[in-house]
Amino acid sequence: MEGKATVLELEGVRKKFGSQWVVDDITFAVGDGEILTLLGPSGCGKTTLLRLIAGFETLDGGSIIMGDRQVASLDRHVPPESRSIGMVFQDYALFPHLTVWQNVTFGLQKYPRPQQQGLASEAIALVGLNGLEKRYPHQLSGGQQQRIALARALAPHPPLILLDEPLSNLDVQVRLRLRYELRKILKKAKIAAIFVTHDQEEALSISDRIAVLHQGHLEQWDTPEQIYRAPRSRFVAEFVTQANFLAARRESGGWFTELGLLPGQTQPQSSEAELQQWEVSIRPEELDLRRTNEPSGFVISDRAFLGRDFLYSLRTPSGQELTARSSAEIAIGSAIAVSVLADCVLGFPKIRNTGGGEKIP
Repeated sequence: MEGKATVLELEGVRKKFGSQWVVDDITFAVGDGEILTLLGPSGCGKTTLLRLIAGFETLDGGSIIMGDRQVASLDRHVPPESRSIGMVFQDYALFPHLTVWQNVTFGLQKYPRPQQQGLASEAIALVGLNGLEKRYPHQLSGGQQQRIALARALAPHPPLILLDEPLSNLDVQVRLRLRYELRKILKKAKIAAIFVTHDQEEALSISDRIAVLHQGHLEQWDTPEQIYRAPRSRFVAEFVTQANFLAARRESGGWFTELGLLPGQTQPQSSEAELQQWEVSIRPEELDLRRTNEPSGFVISDRAFLGRDFLYSLRTPSGQELTARSSAEIAIGSAIAVSVLADCVLGFPKIRNTGGGEKIP
């Protein structure tokens, strides 16, 4: 890692259930104090990968190294309690009969009592629960319960904390506020973290790096900015940015599409000679919409008001539906002129349906 000690390193990690590989050849590293998010749809392998790191599952290939110690391989498995990893579960896993203070000190029994008190007090203050030490979980809000779980994980000062969709049970407003506070808390504690979510916005806002998973494979491991602006596969472009895809023909000046000639480049997935069809990805905010009295073939088919702007569905001359975000208010049924604001669009091999799932040729 650049300028940071490596806290965790995965090398070719694999796991299968039955005959199916649910985690297949995953390699990445996490630096000291870094927040990494495992992002992907349900069933992509992110929770299984988290359980492998925690030690709740054994490997079927590869190795996991923490600091300078190998904790998992085909012939080695260090149990969870010996890995010095903090864990925050989706349902918080709090003891309902214990107070906030007792929940936080539960994992500190190996320390002398004065040290327990110091570590617990520090963790409780860090998550903003001062004054609530004698309360029970049922007396607190969902957001406060999540903070108890985080304080309990932080208290022993582990080198790494794993968070399995810790905000998914909260309502939208609390979730939005808490995800920024969570990043602030982790950064202040200077503890590395791996955060699991299927929420793209959550991953982009909280992470230093993101690992995008799809069907057990690592599609891309990069900074949030690079994941969003330079997706390395069609899946990443579609899942993370909700991009539109338009049929395109490669020309010397870029890509020729229904929207005209667009400047762009290809992603290095396979040789151009093997490919017959291409698509370009265009994010919703990259489409510029303007009313026109001239017949353009582009029509607003639907819209949704989002507060700051509108989310539009528009129909192209070929009948394809595209999605655009714009602050301009345009009536449904209006003819529009459409242009692309991006300086460069990415081209991907067009997905072909072979009957056994979607593949990129």
